[in-house]
Amino acid sequence: MSPLRFLLAVSALAILSQDILGQTSTAMKPVKGGYTLPLYGLDTAKIWVDDFLLDEHAVTNGQYLDFVNNYPEWQKSKVKGIFADAAYLINWKTDLSLGENMNPLAPVTNVSWFAAKAYCACLGKRLPTIDEWELAALASETKANAANDSAFNQQIVASYETPNTYSKPTKSTYKNYWGIYDMHGLIWEWTSDFNSVLISGESRKDGDADRDLFCAGSAINASNLRDYAAFMRYAFRGSIKANYNIQNLGFRCAKTN
Repeated sequence: MSPLRFLLAVSALAILSQDILGQTSTAMKPVKGGYTLPLYGLDTAKIWVDDFLLDEHAVTNGQYLDFVNNYPEWQKSKVKGIFADAAYLINWKTDLSLGENMNPLAPVTNVSWFAAKAYCACLGKRLPTIDEWELAALASETKANAANDSAFNQQIVASYETPNTYSKPTKSTYKNYWGIYDMHGLIWEWTSDFNSVLISGESRKDGDADRDLFCAGSAINASNLRDYAAFMRYAFRGSIKANYNIQNLGFRCAKTN
């Protein structure tokens, strides 16, 4: 099936709908499945990713405020420490009010993996996998797969160097081939299996290449040495834990099609 026919066949699923939080949920856009080549792995075999749906933009401050209103256990003064560290919603004024100068349309950040997972689950959604996120992120404005487009990759790297992008509203960067906004250039985003790039810390399980995953000679094991943007994403994923809350780290939801 061609990408155009695929988009037409599932277009109804991208219509705005009322979610259980009582607000209008984010439109979900269909992403056609395909093969993706992981940056690192036991081999260089491509991985097949099934068709899936992805939110067209990251969850916003306003949407997350509605969530904590309905699920008080995720309010900043009530969340359990095992699920979120002290930086959780650190810039919010109170449990139920955003901080001064915080834009309700900007992406919510300083939320843990546990909190992001709970948000998606309450809507009958889930966090995207790394492979799903990377497949969707391969798309430029005009191509479903721009992995070999040097200008696109340079654009991504440049966006990572721009400060305070998390304060901008969602949909403030480009819309890609699938109709999805801000896959690069706004915030970092949680994935369901972000910690699959972590090493176990046990020498009987970890090879030398894994131990030095992001530096020096072990980089030769990467599938694409020119993909600096992917190196940055994998290094970031390998440095965080599920209860961390980071100023420029947010999320969006996915759903199996």
